[in-house]
Amino acid sequence: MKDEIDLFFNNKNMAKGVSEYENIQMTNYLETIAAFSRTTYKSIYVIDYIQKGFEYVSDNPLFLCGHTPEEVRKMGYAFFFKNVEKEDLNLLSKINTIGFEFYDNVSIEERKRYTISYDFKLKRKNENKYILINQKLTPLFLTHDGKIWKSICIVSLSTEKESGNIKIYKKGNSKIFKYDLQCNVWKTEEKKQLSDREKEILQLSARGFTINEISEKIYVTSDTVKFHRRKIYDKLEVSNISEAIMCAINNKLI
Repeated sequence: MKDEIDLFFNNKNMAKGVSEYENIQMTNYLETIAAFSRTTYKSIYVIDYIQKGFEYVSDNPLFLCGHTPEEVRKMGYAFFFKNVEKEDLNLLSKINTIGFEFYDNVSIEERKRYTISYDFKLKRKNENKYILINQKLTPLFLTHDGKIWKSICIVSLSTEKESGNIKIYKKGNSKIFKYDLQCNVWKTEEKKQLSDREKEILQLSARGFTINEISEKIYVTSDTVKFHRRKIYDKLEVSNISEAIMCAINNKLI
């Protein structure tokens, strides 16, 4: 198992050690993450690349696959070998490689501004069935030479149909870097944009308002609300309002 876990770590992503100054960065930071985890439905865990394991795991059950947070923390990367099917384990290994190759070409000053997002399947509790989850990973702390020391991972249900969907976002940039698994290349595309009216309808839908209630609230006909919903579905490439809301939240569109 150790040799298999080591496949996720190489010279590109392995921090060898940290200085006393760098250690000061993390004073009490886990208390902040724990507080944040109490306010969100998403699962959160922290990777330590020096220890090759998990430093923190929240108690949200989505990521735990029936284990306790402490059990998952102790398992570290062995957790994936136990709860991810082989095909997706190979995918995670590939994402790890291409992600750090991409990151290696980013200036040290910019590295904390990038987030990688991808989807893979996790085993459901006490079943041989899997659920598709989305994971977003972004650096928390870097070493003096720019290696990732710790990263935070945010896990939520995916709005996609299958594993993959590898994307890298840069804060403040309108571009998305999307990896084409067929051609093995990064491609660039514009972030999806919603109009103010579309955002308003999604926000009201997220609060539980029906189409007729939304039409009364924003002074348009129900047919107009339906028209805007169809445009939202097309833009976000989803098929219903629940998927649209989740996609918009996950992509920070509302």
